[in-house]
Amino acid sequence: MNAPLRIAPSVCPHDCTSTCALEIEVRDAKHIGRVRGSTRNTYTNGVICEKVARYAERVHHPDRLQHPLKRSGPKGSGQFTRISWDEALDTVAEQFQRATAKHGSEAVWPYFYAGTMGLVQRDGINRLRHQMKYSRWYSTICVALSDTGWAAGVGGKRGVDLREIDEHSDLVVIWGGNPVNTQVNVMTHAMAARKRGAKLVVVDPYRTGTAAQADMHLAVRPGTDGALACAVMHVLFAEGYADWPYLRKYTDAPDELAAHLASRTPQWAAGITGLTVEEILAFARLYGATKKSFIRCHHGFSRSRNGAANMHAVTCLPAVTGAWQYPGGGAVYGQTGMYPLQRELIEGSELIDPSIRALDQSRLGPILTGDPEALHHGPPVTAMIVQNTNPAMVCPELQLVHKGLAREDLFLCVHEQFMTETAAFADLVLPATTFLEHDDMYTASGHTYFQVARALIEPLAECRENHWVIAQLARRLGARHRAYDMSAWEIMDEVLRVSGMWDAQKNLDAGGQDFALPFEQAHFLDGFPTPEGRFRFKPDWKSCGGRWQEMPVLPDHMDVIDKACEARPYRLVAAPARTFLNSTFTETPGSLAREKRPTALLHPEDCAALGVAEGDRVQIGNERGAVLVHVRPQGGQQRGVVVVEGIWPNRHFENGMGINALTSAEPGWPNGGAVFHDTAVWVKRCD
Repeated sequence: MNAPLRIAPSVCPHDCTSTCALEIEVRDAKHIGRVRGSTRNTYTNGVICEKVARYAERVHHPDRLQHPLKRSGPKGSGQFTRISWDEALDTVAEQFQRATAKHGSEAVWPYFYAGTMGLVQRDGINRLRHQMKYSRWYSTICVALSDTGWAAGVGGKRGVDLREIDEHSDLVVIWGGNPVNTQVNVMTHAMAARKRGAKLVVVDPYRTGTAAQADMHLAVRPGTDGALACAVMHVLFAEGYADWPYLRKYTDAPDELAAHLASRTPQWAAGITGLTVEEILAFARLYGATKKSFIRCHHGFSRSRNGAANMHAVTCLPAVTGAWQYPGGGAVYGQTGMYPLQRELIEGSELIDPSIRALDQSRLGPILTGDPEALHHGPPVTAMIVQNTNPAMVCPELQLVHKGLAREDLFLCVHEQFMTETAAFADLVLPATTFLEHDDMYTASGHTYFQVARALIEPLAECRENHWVIAQLARRLGARHRAYDMSAWEIMDEVLRVSGMWDAQKNLDAGGQDFALPFEQAHFLDGFPTPEGRFRFKPDWKSCGGRWQEMPVLPDHMDVIDKACEARPYRLVAAPARTFLNSTFTETPGSLAREKRPTALLHPEDCAALGVAEGDRVQIGNERGAVLVHVRPQGGQQRGVVVVEGIWPNRHFENGMGINALTSAEPGWPNGGAVFHDTAVWVKRCD
């Protein structure tokens, strides 16, 4: 007789700011059924994206890795033979020791990212890194630029609770993101406000699913958001929409800002953004006339060389109008700055040696091909373990990444759920659990809950959680830390207790602990978290390091983007697809059926000029490489903008190289960050 179906709580672990509360149908000890959103979290409130709703496709996929594997063919061939866990871990430890003996400990580089956002399973690798003095980690793939830009003015990574917009906001501006594809819960709240009569404005270079539902879509040229924001502020000051009492009380340099913006007219911005003067004026007047205006700043800002400057310029808008004062007014980018979490036990941060170099994850290609600057003029990287990421698809300058991963003198161990393109380059591949097969805990960025989740089914075959793998490897390397003798649940429970938060079981039973701040704090009416307690129109870029001297003193268009030119007349946006999440879900039948194939979205007039129609092939390229894709004509974007949605596996491209063969590993300003939407290319018809 079959056991009765039970419904159990969980938390989505994937790289999305929603961190949705889930309800899982548990069919038996090894199988799940449907996945639904849970109403226990009032932000996600029962809504999840379609890809996670189909998670059974992924956890029970026939191609899941099940056993440790050792390479038996050339690097990249995907040819492996099965070995034991002991042999695999002994080999990793031996190779790390060999690399250290030859080049020093910095030759070993543990590499990870956001395949899971769980704090114990994702970040425990850093404890081993710091203990063994392996090369440190500079995280730049996702939020380095946008984090810097938000903090430049606001001072801390928190903002208005997005749940306020349901009942209070009269204008919702979604800027630099497509939540229909990437954070569906934002749309739930935005559409609730719109149903009540609020206006929805979307600022995005192309007609996304989000933009298609807006009252106003501003299709700016990629990387010109700062110019638009400055022109809007020009109108706010010139036409009497600026709230001077608020500016005097809560901001640092309003008079300087007003004088600076006098020349940043809509006519000036039209020449940069490609928008019409009328479009800019209409938006500025709508924003200025609406006290309860709310801006949802998304992660698109973090994909351009000038992304930090653009983000800062946009965050200035609610300070000029004083929108922060009102329920449903202000802005939000992320909320992770509000959690009182003490992470030392997880990451071993007390062991950090600042003299050890910190390598930039986005510059993996230059690092592995021996670029002296990327290596900080130190030793080569000759040994790696990779968890929770697939750099052979997602990193910039893929030609260099693949060349580096193919080095015979590089030992590569990949701990993964599937035979990814990175795993195919590995010397050893270790099978990993999914979030339903291990315990973990999760901060959120788009909302204010902190959530804990238990394993709900047994690990598949010989799959092992990240924490176990790192603990086992540490023992073989002679690293001693009490966390290695604790279970993931025990680590979670202690971290939460020392942080003054609910213990793990209480959090699990309650469906998460909500850290939403009182109105005064959430709207910074008790002061902004800057040294002066004021919003900064004049950021302290120097404190960010890097190329701070080149940052604009006041909000402006920072003209450092990879501009279109005669040889490369198009600007490429490598945007997220609806049913992929970076390189995750690219193996599931449901996602592949919906996305179909890599496709270039081009303005109809560009299609006509190129002599191509729906389904024709074009080659997109620049000095870094070229890819072949099919065409779909689409309005709602400017001429000269080409959009390719989704990080497709390289094998889905006719020439075997994915879209990130075209993107640059050059760091953004001032202190680094990947620039995936900042690429000038040529487009040619394929006969």
